[in-house]
Amino acid sequence: MSELQPSDFERADYRTVLRRLTTLDQRAAALRVEAARWYAERAATADETVRAAEEEVRDARLDVRRAQRALESVDARAAGLWSEFVHRVGPAAERFGRTLPPASIPRQRTERDAQDYLDEVETRVKYTPKARPLTFGTQILFGILGFAGGLLGVLGNVLLRQTGEAAGGDWQQAAPVVALLVLLACPVLAVVTAKLVADRRGVGLDTAAVATVLTTGLITAGLLFTAVQFAQTAGTG
Repeated sequence: MSELQPSDFERADYRTVLRRLTTLDQRAAALRVEAARWYAERAATADETVRAAEEEVRDARLDVRRAQRALESVDARAAGLWSEFVHRVGPAAERFGRTLPPASIPRQRTERDAQDYLDEVETRVKYTPKARPLTFGTQILFGILGFAGGLLGVLGNVLLRQTGEAAGGDWQQAAPVVALLVLLACPVLAVVTAKLVADRRGVGLDTAAVATVLTTGLITAGLLFTAVQFAQTAGTG
């Protein structure tokens, strides 16, 4: 049926106009129903989109919290490994900085995560190379260190005794005790020096080497001290 035009009111009778108005009312009602359905569908779609977006936001926030915890865990482990590395290496590690260096992206990027790299670093930090065996030259050096320790002990002993005799008073009474301590301490310091030399050369300082340095120092100190005492007694007599 065609649309109702203003000119139709002049030609049409009352029933025709009423029927056409009723048809228009039904059509308007159908359009209102369709509009309401369209609105409901669009509102439902929008609500579903909003719910999906909110779910994605929650998931993203959860991922951020997990990533933050993972970052804190990695930083803590890296700091611990760096502290252990500095403790094992010593001042040589300071060329990288006194604190933990900033993180860097590996040149060869693979699917490995941070924990894999930390495991590799931990393995390298805890690796202890086998100590090289003591050579004959090193053993001779240890013997020389023991001899030097005994010699310095005797020289310090004699010097302190002479200083005490010249000063008099309380120092004269305390000087023999201090001189004896110096006589015994120098061979021990020779062992400490031997340990530093061994660490620098990457060799192991076993019990036999320690005994060699300490025995050489004590024997040298004892013989030289006896010789000095004998010389002083002979000179006095």
